[in-house]
Amino acid sequence: MKKVQTSLEPLFFEDVSVGDVYVSFGRTITEADVVNFAGISGDYNTLHTDAEFARNSIAGQRIAHGTLVLAISLGLCTRAPYNLAMMPNLRAMTQIRAWKFKKPVLFGDTIHVESEVVEKNDPGPERDSGSIVIRRTVRNQRGELVQEGETKLLLRKQNHL
Repeated sequence: MKKVQTSLEPLFFEDVSVGDVYVSFGRTITEADVVNFAGISGDYNTLHTDAEFARNSIAGQRIAHGTLVLAISLGLCTRAPYNLAMMPNLRAMTQIRAWKFKKPVLFGDTIHVESEVVEKNDPGPERDSGSIVIRRTVRNQRGELVQEGETKLLLRKQNHL
């Protein structure tokens, strides 16, 4: 596995390699995050919002929405130096695939994301962008796997400025 430098020099499609790895900063999931996400999404499921109900759940307490953790994890990735270096040439995120919710995230858990480039596809020299697939592994402060999946990104080629 190749570790990537933390330089913010812009990365183009040609600069990215299968095996590139980067790790995000951490972020603690708070009750305010869950309350705000419930309000924005309209998801007031009692597993997230009712402490008495959640006491009898498998976690024994309220848990963060899985999609909230997904959204926060993607946000954490955007602040990692490797991703910041891709940002000027990033065309789009075109797919989230095979995403799995492996373990509940509790209020007060701190998550971080480990990212690895696992695929690279160049559709041909006439195209201005190529696609890369990044495997995302979300872990809590105890190193436990809480979510995982892949994102597919379109990244501009250097010879198409």
